[in-house]
Amino acid sequence: MNDTENLEIFAKDFLKLQKDKFLRFLEQNRACSKLTIKVYNWAIAEAIEGVKIYESRRTLDFMAFREAISDQKPNTIAKKVSAVRSFLSFLESQNYKFYVKSLNSAKTPKALPKPASHKHILEALSELNKDDALLIEVLYGLGLRINEARTLKIADIGEKFARVIGKGAKTRQAPILPKLREKISEFIAEREPKIYLFEEKGRELSDNKIRYKVTKAFARVGLKVTPHQLRHAFATETLNGGASIADVSEILGHSRLATTEIYTKLSSSKKLKSYLEAHPLCRSE
Repeated sequence: MNDTENLEIFAKDFLKLQKDKFLRFLEQNRACSKLTIKVYNWAIAEAIEGVKIYESRRTLDFMAFREAISDQKPNTIAKKVSAVRSFLSFLESQNYKFYVKSLNSAKTPKALPKPASHKHILEALSELNKDDALLIEVLYGLGLRINEARTLKIADIGEKFARVIGKGAKTRQAPILPKLREKISEFIAEREPKIYLFEEKGRELSDNKIRYKVTKAFARVGLKVTPHQLRHAFATETLNGGASIADVSEILGHSRLATTEIYTKLSSSKKLKSYLEAHPLCRSE
């Protein structure tokens, strides 16, 4: 066994040891799920197995790793590369610095968002108690992110607008539909929340609890819907209804108009699908 081979064995043992430390860090400091940690473990272990190590400049060359995963789906490649990059950032935070080669990010096609349909939202609402129904109506009616619904304070809910704290602590005004405002008033009168609209034992609901309530509500009608899909539905339905893209962008709290324009592409996609289903030349004889 030559010196280069000895170096690689020693260095890979070191990387494996650091990988285990990194996974413990994710579990203890980032509260990552067991599934996420497993995915990170597989990806990093695969990268370490194929890495080529050069002594002269402390270089890690991941060419073999990239070649080994090259026939996988772009999203899978991107996730694996991202996991390895996170691991290398962790090493750097521990003062272990390396030159890295052949770990460029994989370009993935930008998928259109998948909104819940208005029809399915109404079906889910018909099966719910008033409290859970209001949560869904607020997410859908105001186009909120999950953390924005969690931190929505009673004091910030006016007669026609709600003050929403979005990304980067930026605030915006979201218009409230009259019928939804009535339901919010009834809810506050009956439940008497102290600070936040949605509370449990005097504290704001957690993101996980909101996510659980939404997914459970739609599971009753045989659907899998996330809170963010309700936000997508808000954007899609308002744009399809003729709302200005600039107004919708402002209500959603998008920092760039291009982000909102994704929903106009979705609308065009739906129109094309409807056309292909409706036009007689597109039907099989």
